[in-house]
Amino acid sequence: MRTFDGMRARLAARATRVSELTRRVSLAALLLPLLAACTGVSLVPPSNLQIDPAALEHMNTNSDRMVIVTVANPSESMPMLAGTTAGGYDGAPGYAAYGSARATVAAIARDYNLREVMAWPIVPLQVHCAVLEITGSVPRAEVLAKLGKDRRVKLAQPLQSFRTLGEPAAPASRGDYLSLERGLQDIDALAAQRVSQGQGVRVAVIDTGVDTTHPDLAGKIVLKRDFVEQDATLFNRDVHGTAVAGVIAANPGNRHGVTGVAPGAEIFALKACWQMPPASGAASSGPSICNSLTLAQALGAAIDLHAQVINLSLSGPPDPLLTQLVEYGLRHGAIVVGAVPPDGDMHAFPVGIAHVIAADMPGTATTGEVVYAPGRDVLTLTPGGHYDFLSGSSFSAAYVSGIAALLLAVNPDLNAAKVYAALKSSAAEGGAKQIVNACNALAAVMTGGCATINVAR
Repeated sequence: MRTFDGMRARLAARATRVSELTRRVSLAALLLPLLAACTGVSLVPPSNLQIDPAALEHMNTNSDRMVIVTVANPSESMPMLAGTTAGGYDGAPGYAAYGSARATVAAIARDYNLREVMAWPIVPLQVHCAVLEITGSVPRAEVLAKLGKDRRVKLAQPLQSFRTLGEPAAPASRGDYLSLERGLQDIDALAAQRVSQGQGVRVAVIDTGVDTTHPDLAGKIVLKRDFVEQDATLFNRDVHGTAVAGVIAANPGNRHGVTGVAPGAEIFALKACWQMPPASGAASSGPSICNSLTLAQALGAAIDLHAQVINLSLSGPPDPLLTQLVEYGLRHGAIVVGAVPPDGDMHAFPVGIAHVIAADMPGTATTGEVVYAPGRDVLTLTPGGHYDFLSGSSFSAAYVSGIAALLLAVNPDLNAAKVYAALKSSAAEGGAKQIVNACNALAAVMTGGCATINVAR
């Protein structure tokens, strides 16, 4: 009898939790449209993981003592708010980590002298993930070796760092911007836009923040999420993400700004990287840095948001957790585009993952399955309603993501292999390497094509 009474009490308690969760979901459904109307940018409920900037700084300062561990998150887990990193392309319900998953992480932390910094469920992978700090004197490599043999652990790896791949170029002169957009002309984007403008295609820009107030991005940023600082003013000041979003989807309303490759695309601005302060005496901002934690959060959000194209204009070491997330997205139809690092390392993240479309600048020594797109002296957007020239394979990736959006707008069923084949076969002469051609790529996936437009240079 006592056993039955105890079970009944547990079921009643669980029903109470579900009732409270339902109430919260209903309240969120009422509030979100009001918030979106006020801001002009669609919002989603905050992630179940709220990254404390102080904790993030601690992780970065002590990165050599940080490990990431995942454990199974069993079916006992409860539904959670829509719009977190729950769900996925197959529409599976979201869940939070309860009971045994949290207990397992706590037990692992005790067994290996680790301290939990933060933890969160990664729904597509059906795991609970934790960043743990080594508190003892055992070297990280030794801790990871032991964790790798623990049957409770699905994945154990170091917390790793990544960098965006863009930098300032020559100062921009003002005037006829279209005539200065050489990259747009070189890939025949203007002609391709007569056939497709990427209308309605959802592109996730996983990067720094984006200036959502830039005139040339008006109506383009349909959603923003910050996994780094939770500061809207800093989000809008970030250079790299603003520039990448501009190459992909800028759409000048007054016809005097910069035009993106796919001006009809919708941008999800997912901030996973942060700008480092400039070096002493430097005029420009320092490099932008991300880590395994922030990128995993952003990739989970992109998957949950059903992004059709995921742009990763960044690079770093191979990362098992991030690889699992990218592979999940690819299996469920996302097109993932990555930037080749300056040293041409095709084993780096994300270009080392099969079926990620690797983009580089023409004239480099990169070999392998790579497509080439403009990346030098690219005129694009910068915060504050400004424009400037930037260089790097970050922008080659952005051009490729833009063309992918053009293709998906006319054929939404294209997968990564078909998009890559269309891009690879489209190449036109451009310097020392062949660069992609938007018109030719469209002709490869649809009946008919487009005629090249000659623009005076």
